[in-house]
Amino acid sequence: MPTFRSLANDLGGLALVALLLGLVTLLPPDTSLDEVEANDAIRACVPRSYPPLVTGDSERPGIDIEILRVVAEHLGVNLLLDPNDAMGRDFNPRNWAINRGKCQILAGGVVDSTLTRSFLDIGPAYAETGWAIVAPEPLGDAGGLTVGVLTLVSGLDRIGLSSYLRREDVTIRVVRSAESLAEGVASGEFDAGITEALLAGAIAAENDWWVAYLPEELARHNLVFGLWKGDLTLKRKVVEAFRKIESDGTLAAILERYGAAPMARDGMIPTL
Repeated sequence: MPTFRSLANDLGGLALVALLLGLVTLLPPDTSLDEVEANDAIRACVPRSYPPLVTGDSERPGIDIEILRVVAEHLGVNLLLDPNDAMGRDFNPRNWAINRGKCQILAGGVVDSTLTRSFLDIGPAYAETGWAIVAPEPLGDAGGLTVGVLTLVSGLDRIGLSSYLRREDVTIRVVRSAESLAEGVASGEFDAGITEALLAGAIAAENDWWVAYLPEELARHNLVFGLWKGDLTLKRKVVEAFRKIESDGTLAAILERYGAAPMARDGMIPTL
């Protein structure tokens, strides 16, 4: 037979649940999708240039811009871009000076990391990325090489990359653009180039070069789109759009168009 103490505990638990449910009703409603539909537009914050994700070229605007266009089409609204100089240069999303008033979605090099999740919600992953090395011919290891390094990507571990290269006795030459990286490798100024994997893959495809991920000790991450925490109705529609473009082949076609199909872990692309 239940004791007074057990009944009190049960009633206390029920009261707590009722209190929590009551507090939920006081939360502001999620109007994120309604606002996008009312404005007939979804606004995206993107870096000004972050190839191959964002190129600034009207004919070939970049992987993320093409995906965003399809997402906007699925939502039945227009796509408005808000270029942001800090994105892709500062690794911490909190320093991008972005808020809900500027955009509903963030793209152009957002990676699924603990840091990103502390600040943003995320959409579905559409490619894997990490640090990769590109060279005219396959390399056995990076030891003793002179390497051009391009570190525009915001979410990858630059400190870990630097430590790895120092241990390998690599001479580092920092470059500021994909063009400078490719030119340095082509001219022989650099033995190889190191940058974000999709960009490395695009450079390799354009020049018919070898490309590989750096070792597993350098973490790999999924590329995602960022959304604001709590914007659940908008996130559901974005997820729905991604499922559609994955199932009908649109996503694969976009990646292939930029020579940036994600590198596999199964040996199709060699790793050092």
